[in-house]
Amino acid sequence: MGGTAPALTVEDLTAGYGPVRALRRVSLTVPAGAVVTVLGGNGAGKSTLLRAVSRTLRFHGGDVVSGTVAAAGRPLGGLTPDRVVAAGVCQVPEGRQVFARMTVEDNLRAGGLARRGDRAAKAAALRRVHTLFPVLADRARQPAGLLSGGEQQMLAVGRALMAAPELLLLDEPSLGLAPLMAARIADAIREINAQGTAVLLVEQNAALALRLASHAYVLEVGEVTLSGPAAELAASDEVRRRYLGVGDAGAAGDAPARTAHPVLSRWDEGARTPVPGPRRKENR
Repeated sequence: MGGTAPALTVEDLTAGYGPVRALRRVSLTVPAGAVVTVLGGNGAGKSTLLRAVSRTLRFHGGDVVSGTVAAAGRPLGGLTPDRVVAAGVCQVPEGRQVFARMTVEDNLRAGGLARRGDRAAKAAALRRVHTLFPVLADRARQPAGLLSGGEQQMLAVGRALMAAPELLLLDEPSLGLAPLMAARIADAIREINAQGTAVLLVEQNAALALRLASHAYVLEVGEVTLSGPAAELAASDEVRRRYLGVGDAGAAGDAPARTAHPVLSRWDEGARTPVPGPRRKENR
Protein backbone atom coordinates (compact mmCIF):
# COMPACT_ATOMS: atom_id res chain seq x y z
CA MET A 1 0.00 0.00 0.00
CA GLY A 2 2.81 2.38 0.73
CA GLY A 3 2.29 5.57 2.65
CA THR A 4 -0.32 7.17 0.37
CA ALA A 5 -3.52 8.08 2.18
CA PRO A 6 -6.81 7.12 0.50
CA ALA A 7 -8.38 9.80 -1.64
CA LEU A 8 -11.52 9.44 0.48
CA THR A 9 -12.37 7.71 3.74
CA VAL A 10 -15.95 7.66 5.02
CA GLU A 11 -16.54 6.05 8.41
CA ASP A 12 -19.90 5.35 10.07
CA LEU A 13 -21.60 8.23 8.28
CA THR A 14 -25.20 8.91 9.27
CA ALA A 15 -27.04 11.74 7.53
CA GLY A 16 -30.54 12.74 6.62
CA TYR A 17 -33.26 15.30 6.20
CA GLY A 18 -34.99 16.21 9.45
CA PRO A 19 -36.14 12.99 11.12
CA VAL A 20 -35.49 10.92 7.98
CA ARG A 21 -32.18 9.05 7.96
CA ALA A 22 -31.04 8.77 4.34
CA LEU A 23 -27.68 7.23 5.34
CA ARG A 24 -27.06 4.93 8.29
CA ARG A 25 -23.49 4.20 9.39
CA VAL A 26 -22.08 4.13 5.87
CA SER A 27 -18.38 3.39 5.51
CA LEU A 28 -16.37 3.29 2.29
CA THR A 29 -12.91 4.00 0.94
CA VAL A 30 -11.64 5.39 -2.35
CA PRO A 31 -7.93 4.58 -2.73
CA ALA A 32 -5.69 7.24 -4.23
CA GLY A 33 -5.94 7.12 -8.01
CA ALA A 34 -8.83 4.64 -8.10
CA VAL A 35 -12.35 4.63 -9.53
CA VAL A 36 -14.96 3.43 -7.03
CA THR A 37 -18.66 3.23 -7.82
CA VAL A 38 -21.76 3.30 -5.63
CA LEU A 39 -24.79 1.46 -6.96
CA GLY A 40 -28.36 1.46 -5.73
CA GLY A 41 -31.92 2.24 -6.69
CA ASN A 42 -33.77 5.51 -6.34
CA GLY A 43 -33.89 6.63 -2.72
CA ALA A 44 -30.96 4.46 -1.68
CA GLY A 45 -28.98 7.50 -0.47
CA LYS A 46 -26.41 7.81 -3.24
CA SER A 47 -26.78 11.53 -3.89
CA THR A 48 -27.00 12.19 -0.15
CA LEU A 49 -23.64 10.47 0.23
CA LEU A 50 -21.97 12.74 -2.33
CA ARG A 51 -23.56 15.83 -0.81
CA ALA A 52 -22.32 14.81 2.63
CA VAL A 53 -18.78 14.46 1.28
CA SER A 54 -18.84 17.77 -0.59
CA ARG A 55 -20.51 19.52 2.38
CA THR A 56 -23.43 20.70 0.25
CA LEU A 57 -26.06 18.65 2.08
CA ARG A 58 -27.38 21.67 3.99
CA PHE A 59 -28.27 23.37 0.71
CA HIS A 60 -30.76 20.53 0.22
CA GLY A 61 -32.24 20.72 3.72
CA GLY A 62 -30.13 17.92 5.15
CA ASP A 63 -27.34 17.49 7.65
CA VAL A 64 -24.69 15.02 8.79
CA VAL A 65 -25.68 13.47 12.11
CA SER A 66 -22.56 11.48 12.91
CA GLY A 67 -19.50 9.87 11.37
CA THR A 68 -16.38 11.21 9.70
CA VAL A 69 -15.24 12.06 6.18
CA ALA A 70 -11.60 12.62 5.25
CA ALA A 71 -9.91 13.39 1.92
CA ALA A 72 -6.27 12.33 1.62
CA GLY A 73 -6.21 12.07 5.41
CA ARG A 74 -7.63 15.54 5.97
CA PRO A 75 -10.99 15.72 7.84
CA LEU A 76 -13.67 17.53 5.86
CA GLY A 77 -16.15 17.91 8.72
CA GLY A 78 -16.78 21.55 9.50
CA LEU A 79 -15.43 22.86 6.19
CA THR A 80 -17.54 25.03 3.94
CA PRO A 81 -18.13 23.71 0.40
CA ASP A 82 -15.59 26.10 -1.12
CA ARG A 83 -12.95 24.90 1.34
CA VAL A 84 -13.74 21.31 0.37
CA VAL A 85 -13.02 22.27 -3.23
CA ALA A 86 -9.78 23.92 -2.11
CA ALA A 87 -8.94 20.66 -0.32
CA GLY A 88 -9.09 18.85 -3.64
CA VAL A 89 -12.63 17.44 -3.77
CA CYS A 90 -15.07 18.54 -6.51
CA GLN A 91 -18.58 17.32 -7.20
CA VAL A 92 -20.38 17.21 -10.54
CA PRO A 93 -24.04 17.20 -9.49
CA GLU A 94 -26.84 15.23 -11.06
CA GLY A 95 -28.54 17.15 -13.83
CA ARG A 96 -25.36 19.01 -14.85
CA GLN A 97 -26.50 22.40 -13.53
CA VAL A 98 -24.37 24.55 -15.79
CA PHE A 99 -24.79 28.33 -15.81
CA ALA A 100 -27.09 28.44 -18.82
CA ARG A 101 -26.82 32.16 -19.63
CA MET A 102 -23.07 32.28 -19.26
CA THR A 103 -20.78 31.26 -22.09
CA VAL A 104 -18.98 27.95 -22.08
CA GLU A 105 -15.72 29.82 -21.51
CA ASP A 106 -17.10 31.67 -18.49
CA ASN A 107 -18.50 28.45 -17.01
CA LEU A 108 -15.02 26.98 -17.14
CA ARG A 109 -13.48 30.11 -15.66
CA ALA A 110 -15.95 29.89 -12.79
CA GLY A 111 -14.74 26.37 -12.08
CA GLY A 112 -11.19 27.64 -11.77
CA LEU A 113 -11.98 30.32 -9.18
CA ALA A 114 -11.20 27.97 -6.29
CA ARG A 115 -7.95 26.83 -7.85
CA ARG A 116 -4.71 27.93 -6.30
CA GLY A 117 -1.96 28.84 -8.68
CA ASP A 118 -0.90 31.40 -11.23
CA ARG A 119 -2.27 32.11 -14.68
CA ALA A 120 -0.03 29.47 -16.21
CA ALA A 121 -1.56 26.77 -13.99
CA LYS A 122 -5.08 27.85 -14.90
CA ALA A 123 -4.18 27.96 -18.58
CA ALA A 124 -2.81 24.42 -18.29
CA ALA A 125 -6.05 23.30 -16.66
CA LEU A 126 -8.05 24.83 -19.50
CA ARG A 127 -5.87 23.07 -22.08
CA ARG A 128 -6.51 19.80 -20.27
CA VAL A 129 -10.27 20.34 -20.45
CA HIS A 130 -10.13 21.29 -24.13
CA THR A 131 -8.06 18.19 -24.89
CA LEU A 132 -10.61 15.98 -23.14
CA PHE A 133 -13.60 17.78 -24.66
CA PRO A 134 -12.63 19.57 -27.89
CA VAL A 135 -16.25 20.66 -28.45
CA LEU A 136 -15.93 23.00 -25.46
CA ALA A 137 -13.14 24.86 -27.23
CA ASP A 138 -15.21 25.06 -30.40
CA ARG A 139 -18.22 26.41 -28.49
CA ALA A 140 -16.30 28.64 -26.07
CA ARG A 141 -18.36 31.79 -26.73
CA GLN A 142 -21.72 30.05 -26.98
CA PRO A 143 -24.21 30.23 -24.08
CA ALA A 144 -24.05 26.99 -22.12
CA GLY A 145 -27.81 26.63 -22.24
CA LEU A 146 -27.66 26.08 -26.01
CA LEU A 147 -25.45 23.01 -25.72
CA SER A 148 -26.88 19.52 -26.08
CA GLY A 149 -27.38 17.43 -22.93
CA GLY A 150 -24.19 15.50 -23.56
CA GLU A 151 -22.21 18.66 -24.21
CA GLN A 152 -23.55 20.18 -21.00
CA GLN A 153 -22.37 17.09 -19.13
CA MET A 154 -18.93 17.56 -20.65
CA LEU A 155 -19.01 21.17 -19.53
CA ALA A 156 -20.03 20.23 -15.99
CA VAL A 157 -17.15 17.76 -15.76
CA GLY A 158 -14.74 20.23 -17.34
CA ARG A 159 -15.81 22.97 -14.92
CA ALA A 160 -14.96 20.68 -11.99
CA LEU A 161 -11.60 19.77 -13.53
CA MET A 162 -10.65 23.45 -13.66
CA ALA A 163 -10.17 23.27 -9.89
CA ALA A 164 -7.58 20.48 -10.34
CA PRO A 165 -9.30 18.03 -7.97
CA GLU A 166 -7.57 15.02 -6.50
CA LEU A 167 -11.00 13.42 -6.07
CA LEU A 168 -13.90 13.88 -8.48
CA LEU A 169 -17.45 13.08 -7.29
CA LEU A 170 -19.73 12.22 -10.21
CA ASP A 171 -23.49 11.98 -9.67
CA GLU A 172 -25.26 10.10 -12.49
CA PRO A 173 -23.07 11.39 -15.35
CA SER A 174 -24.83 9.23 -17.96
CA LEU A 175 -28.37 10.15 -16.89
CA GLY A 176 -30.55 11.10 -19.85
CA LEU A 177 -27.80 10.67 -22.42
CA ALA A 178 -27.94 8.66 -25.62
CA PRO A 179 -25.75 5.51 -25.53
CA LEU A 180 -23.10 7.01 -27.81
CA MET A 181 -22.77 10.14 -25.65
CA ALA A 182 -22.75 8.05 -22.47
CA ALA A 183 -19.87 6.05 -23.94
CA ARG A 184 -17.96 9.27 -24.65
CA ILE A 185 -18.45 10.40 -21.05
CA ALA A 186 -17.22 6.99 -19.88
CA ASP A 187 -14.10 7.34 -22.02
CA ALA A 188 -13.48 10.76 -20.49
CA ILE A 189 -13.79 9.32 -16.97
CA ARG A 190 -11.20 6.68 -17.85
CA GLU A 191 -8.84 9.35 -19.18
CA ILE A 192 -9.36 11.60 -16.15
CA ASN A 193 -8.53 8.69 -13.89
CA ALA A 194 -5.51 7.71 -16.00
CA GLN A 195 -4.19 11.23 -15.43
CA GLY A 196 -4.19 10.59 -11.68
CA THR A 197 -7.56 11.84 -10.44
CA ALA A 198 -9.50 9.49 -8.16
CA VAL A 199 -13.22 9.15 -8.91
CA LEU A 200 -16.24 8.29 -6.77
CA LEU A 201 -18.96 7.46 -9.27
CA VAL A 202 -22.67 7.28 -8.45
CA GLU A 203 -24.42 5.70 -11.41
CA GLN A 204 -27.70 3.87 -12.05
CA ASN A 205 -26.23 2.35 -15.21
CA ALA A 206 -24.64 -0.48 -13.26
CA ALA A 207 -23.11 -2.18 -16.28
CA LEU A 208 -21.27 1.01 -17.25
CA ALA A 209 -20.22 1.76 -13.68
CA LEU A 210 -18.83 -1.72 -13.05
CA ARG A 211 -16.77 -1.53 -16.23
CA LEU A 212 -15.23 1.75 -15.13
CA ALA A 213 -14.59 0.97 -11.46
CA SER A 214 -12.09 -1.25 -9.68
CA HIS A 215 -14.32 -1.54 -6.62
CA ALA A 216 -18.01 -1.10 -5.91
CA TYR A 217 -20.44 -0.60 -3.05
CA VAL A 218 -24.19 -1.19 -3.09
CA LEU A 219 -26.47 1.05 -1.04
CA GLU A 220 -29.90 -0.18 -0.01
CA VAL A 221 -32.16 2.11 2.00
CA GLY A 222 -29.17 4.08 3.26
CA GLU A 223 -26.93 1.16 4.24
CA VAL A 224 -24.01 -0.56 2.53
CA THR A 225 -25.18 -4.11 1.91
CA LEU A 226 -22.60 -5.29 -0.62
CA SER A 227 -19.04 -4.32 -1.43
CA GLY A 228 -16.14 -5.84 -3.25
CA PRO A 229 -14.05 -5.73 -6.44
CA ALA A 230 -16.19 -4.55 -9.34
CA ALA A 231 -15.53 -7.69 -11.36
CA GLU A 232 -16.85 -9.84 -8.53
CA LEU A 233 -19.99 -7.76 -8.12
CA ALA A 234 -20.57 -7.96 -11.88
CA ALA A 235 -20.43 -11.76 -11.59
CA SER A 236 -22.68 -11.94 -8.52
CA ASP A 237 -26.09 -13.48 -9.20
CA GLU A 238 -27.75 -10.93 -6.94
CA VAL A 239 -26.16 -7.91 -8.63
CA ARG A 240 -26.85 -9.34 -12.08
CA ARG A 241 -30.47 -9.94 -11.18
CA ARG A 242 -31.16 -6.62 -9.46
CA TYR A 243 -28.93 -4.13 -11.25
CA LEU A 244 -27.87 -5.65 -14.58
CA GLY A 245 -31.23 -7.09 -15.62
CA VAL A 246 -29.86 -10.62 -16.02
CA GLY A 247 -32.28 -13.35 -14.93
CA ASP A 248 -31.17 -16.50 -13.15
CA ALA A 249 -33.91 -19.04 -12.57
CA GLY A 250 -32.02 -20.95 -9.93
CA ALA A 251 -31.04 -17.84 -8.04
CA ALA A 252 -34.54 -16.42 -8.34
CA GLY A 253 -35.89 -19.46 -6.60
CA ASP A 254 -33.74 -18.60 -3.61
CA ALA A 255 -34.85 -14.96 -3.55
CA PRO A 256 -36.98 -15.11 -0.35
CA ALA A 257 -34.04 -16.40 1.70
CA ARG A 258 -31.85 -13.29 2.09
CA THR A 259 -29.02 -15.18 3.74
CA ALA A 260 -28.80 -17.54 0.75
CA HIS A 261 -27.86 -14.80 -1.72
CA PRO A 262 -24.27 -15.14 -3.00
CA VAL A 263 -22.76 -11.74 -2.25
CA LEU A 264 -19.45 -10.17 -1.50
CA SER A 265 -17.49 -9.30 1.57
CA ARG A 266 -16.36 -5.88 2.64
CA TRP A 267 -13.24 -4.88 0.80
CA ASP A 268 -9.84 -5.37 2.40
CA GLU A 269 -8.04 -2.24 1.21
CA GLY A 270 -4.66 -3.84 1.74
CA ALA A 271 -5.38 -6.89 -0.38
CA ARG A 272 -3.97 -6.99 -3.88
CA THR A 273 -6.21 -9.89 -4.84
CA PRO A 274 -9.99 -10.16 -4.49
CA VAL A 275 -11.19 -11.09 -1.03
CA PRO A 276 -12.11 -14.79 -1.22
CA GLY A 277 -15.53 -16.10 -0.34
CA PRO A 278 -18.81 -14.21 -0.59
CA ARG A 279 -20.42 -12.89 2.56
CA ARG A 280 -23.32 -10.55 3.15
CA LYS A 281 -23.66 -7.66 5.53
CA GLU A 282 -27.19 -8.00 6.89
CA ASN A 283 -29.33 -4.96 7.64
CA ARG A 284 -29.88 -4.47 11.36
